[in-house]
Amino acid sequence: MLQHFRDRRKIDPTREDVLADGSPNDADRVEIGPTALAFCEWDTVGLVAPDLARMRWYRWDRLTSHIVARDFGAVLMFDPLNIRYATDSTNMQLWNTHNLFRAVLLCADGYMVIWDYKSVPFLSEFNPLIRERRSGADLFYFDRGDKVAEAAARFAQELRDLVDEHGGGNMRLAVDKIMLHGLRALEAKGFQVLDGEELTEKCRAIKGPDEILAMRCASHACEQAVAAMEIAARTGVPGGAMSEDDIWAVLHAENIRRGGEWIETRLLTSGPRTNPWFQECGPRIVQNNEIVAFDTDLIGCYGICVDISRTWWIGDQAPRADMVDAMKLAREHIDHNMAMLKPGTAFRDLVMNGHQLPDSCQKQKYGLMMHGVGLCDEWPLIAYPDQHVEGAFEDMLHPGMVLCVEALVSPEGGDFSIKLEDQVLITDTGHENLTRYPFDERLMGN
Repeated sequence: MLQHFRDRRKIDPTREDVLADGSPNDADRVEIGPTALAFCEWDTVGLVAPDLARMRWYRWDRLTSHIVARDFGAVLMFDPLNIRYATDSTNMQLWNTHNLFRAVLLCADGYMVIWDYKSVPFLSEFNPLIRERRSGADLFYFDRGDKVAEAAARFAQELRDLVDEHGGGNMRLAVDKIMLHGLRALEAKGFQVLDGEELTEKCRAIKGPDEILAMRCASHACEQAVAAMEIAARTGVPGGAMSEDDIWAVLHAENIRRGGEWIETRLLTSGPRTNPWFQECGPRIVQNNEIVAFDTDLIGCYGICVDISRTWWIGDQAPRADMVDAMKLAREHIDHNMAMLKPGTAFRDLVMNGHQLPDSCQKQKYGLMMHGVGLCDEWPLIAYPDQHVEGAFEDMLHPGMVLCVEALVSPEGGDFSIKLEDQVLITDTGHENLTRYPFDERLMGN
């Protein structure tokens, strides 16, 4: 019997009225979160859920500290993932990515205001760090038509009043993303609009203790979903026809079953469609004795991104020797690069000291060696030497950062690719690989 959740009639007495993460033990709660299945699986392996109230406070405190350190009056956020970070609230996240109807203003004194759909202020009421709930930040043409400039002026005046009261009148305003009319209206009100993405990306880069707990839980849930996808792929071929879409759909379904949220790409291909990489899954039927490779790009429990890649051999014969060699090379690539990860290591040293792929795999190698990860792919980007831009990423690793270590072995002119990727936490003394999902033993030659 699943523990920690109650039905509509009874509260679980072992948790009283809250779940393990501190959220209401209520099937009707507003905030989205993990399901009973996810909590049960985490209990089985001894994972500890995050304290969500404490995690929200940590994020609010970090954002406020970054505002003060840069001498800004406030930061204005439209990016739905920055809003999730600041408030832990969601509202139609994918639709919001191309229709920016939500906004959050966080002032230098910590006063936080959210603008949301006018009929849904209740969606963020669980978070007491949000001091006001308003509407009217929707400054896109579909919603405002030819009166968008007037709407932008009204919104900008609200911001001016809030910054006068809670930002000390400091007109240095950081903004992450904004529509054209919004930018013009802010400048007309006297704001000096500055780069908010630098602030939010570097703020989000260091994960607090509860964020790390959340990532461990999300990683486990993702890997359970990947396991179900692998079973489907292996039982469907050669036993029955399975398309790439059929296999990929299992990952979506299993993610949602555990309270995950969405998947950002469709990066699963089979056989010759794996080369070149970055084709997305389609109706192709996976044949017996072929490679299937994928990149999860999955937004899972607690809105945490779990970005891992695996390559499987699907069939009743042994894989070709060149495929085994490529798999071993990909494994060597990520093992070498992961071994460099420790606090104090300069990003540039990672670039220059990374594992080098052979000439035959250079043209089609992955677009980067490593990248940060949290609520999505995040700062920093660690490039290969030939892609490195001097001065673009001048920093070092710190405890609490999480990076995805990538490998793509894709021979130019070949008929297959090997894609691997692990998610790695920077600790006080080195690193910890958070990814537990095994590599395909047959492709490793075992």
